[in-house]
Amino acid sequence: MFYGAEVTFIPWPVPEPLLPASVSPALADAAHAAVTAYRTARRLHTRPQLAEEVAMGADGTPTMFVDSLVEDAIAESAQSNRVNLLSEEAGFIDNGSSTTLVVDPLDGSSNAASGVPLSCFSGVLARDSIAVEAMTVWLDTGRVWWARVGQSTSYRTSGRTTLDGAAVSLLRPKRNNGDSWQRVASRAGRLRILGTTCLETALVAEGSVDAFADPGSDTLRIVDLAAALVLVPAAGGAVIDANGRPLDFDPDLTRRWSGIAAATSALADQVAEAILG
Repeated sequence: MFYGAEVTFIPWPVPEPLLPASVSPALADAAHAAVTAYRTARRLHTRPQLAEEVAMGADGTPTMFVDSLVEDAIAESAQSNRVNLLSEEAGFIDNGSSTTLVVDPLDGSSNAASGVPLSCFSGVLARDSIAVEAMTVWLDTGRVWWARVGQSTSYRTSGRTTLDGAAVSLLRPKRNNGDSWQRVASRAGRLRILGTTCLETALVAEGSVDAFADPGSDTLRIVDLAAALVLVPAAGGAVIDANGRPLDFDPDLTRRWSGIAAATSALADQVAEAILG
């Protein structure tokens, strides 16, 4: 079939995620729900439909139609598994459990709606506000990063300790952080802007990228950073806020951080110093 310029569906299939056998059932079910909903959304809706803003999320940013479709499926999964949900659009949903799924249902929403193959489901299973395990699923490939707190993992960061010459992913520059963005970018040896924090921090965990940062714009919420807080330290790296604020699982999604995920604590500190000037 020829897909001309007038066709606005996204033709490429969404594969099943390659989940490890030891993933907790509630987290695995949420991931499958996200993948299925995303696959169905791409099959049934056009790019403009997926990108339509349909509500204002609990985090204070607009909710795209594709976000709502994926999050609704995850919410049903959480309810059926009798766990609470903390999610980007809906906020906190209390299902009467001591266990909460902290999720970014569709990280990289603009990419997903446009057909750019850089978007993720990302989730953390937390018990009494303490993270137990985390998983990020690259939706367009089925690739999965997973770790459980206290268990060894095969992921290893690059081990880099210096910013000069490093491979760095950044959020796009914004009006309030142009100088700090340039300070980091000018010292990096290779720079990427992928538009999906969860994927970029997973790449730090596996050593493909030395560091990821929001260089001072205070854009990131806990759902953006939750999986990184498990995956990156398990691989030998560090996750911090550029301003030294604690990163905790607060259900208040209006809280923001300038998060940094780096191969080592030394590199994280150097990135923070560059941001602060």
